[in-house]
Amino acid sequence: MVTTPTTKEHRRLARRVPEEIATERNLDLIDEVYAEGAVEHGPMGEREGREAIREQFDQFLSAFPDFTATVRDVVAEDDTVAMRVTLRGTHEGPFLGYEPTGQTFEVGTMVFTRTEDGMIAERWIQLDMLGLLRQLGIADPSTR
Repeated sequence: MVTTPTTKEHRRLARRVPEEIATERNLDLIDEVYAEGAVEHGPMGEREGREAIREQFDQFLSAFPDFTATVRDVVAEDDTVAMRVTLRGTHEGPFLGYEPTGQTFEVGTMVFTRTEDGMIAERWIQLDMLGLLRQLGIADPSTR
């Protein structure tokens, strides 16, 4: 008998990325929670496959070694989970071609996760990129 994951299991799977992979820096879990051909759609481009996703996490966590992601709200229906997440960190490594500023940030993010066969098939990350760049001192709207 084949059992299908419940909404509760989808929610738990989606939370593992910000809480365990990103915040706890357990990148080995990528192989456990992401499907082989998973796709991440984010503000820094699209990544397909576990290795590309791992590389993106490596780069981001190198730029922000004290990075944390706090899940605020979770809503799930069928195979899709929506989360409101607060991201925090200090810019201590190269990021998007910018040298470290030493500045901290705190921004909100919306993450939508689609699961398939008990694994993450796709994620859409809607990060407040302008807020992040402003807090890092990279983007200054007064210089327009």
